[in-house]
Amino acid sequence: MKNLILIASLIVPSFGLSQSATLESHSDLMVAQNRKGRSVAQRRTRSNSVSEFRQALQLSRQRKYAEASEILFRLVYNPRFRSQAPRIRYILGLNLWKMKMYQLSAFQFISVVKEGNGKYVNLALEKLSVVADILGDDSLLNYAISRVQVKRFPSSQRDMLYFRIGEFQQRGGQYLSAASSFSRVRPTNPLYAKAKYNQGLSYALAGKEREALNAFDQLAIRRESAGPNDTVRAGALMGKARVYYQMKDWDRAIETYRQVPRDSSFWHDTLFESSWAMMRSGRFRSALSNFQSLHSAYYEGYYLPESLLLRSIVYLYICKFDEVEKVLDLFSKLYKPVYARVDRMLDYKGSPEIYFNLMVQVMNKREKGEVSDTSPMPYVVAQKISQEGDFQNSYNYIRKLLEERRIYNAQPASWRAGNIGRYSKKVLETRIKKAKAKAGRQVRYHLLSIKQELVDLFEQEGFIRFEALNSQKEELKKEISGKDLKPKQVDEERARDFYIKNGYQYWPFDGEYWLDEIGNYHYVGTQSCR
Repeated sequence: MKNLILIASLIVPSFGLSQSATLESHSDLMVAQNRKGRSVAQRRTRSNSVSEFRQALQLSRQRKYAEASEILFRLVYNPRFRSQAPRIRYILGLNLWKMKMYQLSAFQFISVVKEGNGKYVNLALEKLSVVADILGDDSLLNYAISRVQVKRFPSSQRDMLYFRIGEFQQRGGQYLSAASSFSRVRPTNPLYAKAKYNQGLSYALAGKEREALNAFDQLAIRRESAGPNDTVRAGALMGKARVYYQMKDWDRAIETYRQVPRDSSFWHDTLFESSWAMMRSGRFRSALSNFQSLHSAYYEGYYLPESLLLRSIVYLYICKFDEVEKVLDLFSKLYKPVYARVDRMLDYKGSPEIYFNLMVQVMNKREKGEVSDTSPMPYVVAQKISQEGDFQNSYNYIRKLLEERRIYNAQPASWRAGNIGRYSKKVLETRIKKAKAKAGRQVRYHLLSIKQELVDLFEQEGFIRFEALNSQKEELKKEISGKDLKPKQVDEERARDFYIKNGYQYWPFDGEYWLDEIGNYHYVGTQSCR
């Protein structure tokens, strides 16, 4: 500053300027000098920023993604790089993806899409679709799918895209369009089995039973070499059996249900569903044989109140009134306390997250082998809700967010303390909280459905008891009138020695259940109707 003033004082007098002019010239010179200084500083800053960007790219190539992400995050908010923001955000998203921080990378790709830079929008949509698929987040998937152009999508990822589009259409009730999308997933893709099953399901929901049977048949045949206990093949057989049931072809439904292996996780559902088909076709003996396995101690953790009522109805058809009363009493003993606990849970007025936390608490206890059922949520209810598709999706999404938070916590302290670290923590905590609240709302919805279902079933219990009393009265009238006919077999004229002649050994049930006997019980009693 002193040098500038000295120069001005030396120059001004030679021009014969007044004092005021001298001050003006001094002021102008200072402005000019400052502008020149800013211009140099700007160029230097710009040069430094470009150098940082190059450094970030170099770090990315060296797989030092955390260090690169710090620089890129800083440059995204640098106003001098506003025109380059889509490119920087896209590269930042790629680095976060490489760090397996998928939720954070998704937000970067969304920002690129919203900014609408043509060069990077399609690239960002492609990555967003893949990330959304990894996370299983429906909202992200819907956002990406609604904007993506299949023709511009890389061929290596099109199978995934067609599969997700099919799911999107299926949820929206566009069943035939969904079936068409699922059909475009190639057999060589890992998603093929799910796509083929969903194709059959979509056809069934659209009322196209023949097409549905064909899809399930194709899947079952393709998986024959996978082994007898392959869950995919078992699922295909279940789908096929359900289509036959939908067509009211009871015999084919039963035959297909019986092809599901006993070691399959679907077998318990198979027993119950096939029992309905047996009852509808009048095969009461077979239905009662199934119930002996369904209601064994091995399946006491399953929520299946309807099966008890169905068993009581079969007993009612064959006039086993004492058995009707026993089964209905068991139903009341088991499920009235469940109803009371569910009803109390629905009185909670706090955050919906509490429902999710109760679900996890019960599930974790069972995984650890703790059998006490002291939680406000009954285990059988938690077990049922845990199998619901919407809750499974939310639960898996939350688990992936929690894993991403563990990855975040494993980053260097300097990274977590920086701008990107604080941003990442806020995003993850917000997403986890919202996801848990969403899952909690889903749990509450299913609790409401279970409560209403139990109300309806209690009403049916009353009707069955009433019908049993009426039937008993009619049987007594027949007995008094002398119409005492000899009781017949339940539904088949089959002598008991059949069970010896077919190559097996049989013992009467003595009240003990053995695992190797599950599914091998046979009801050999007679009906009591006159």
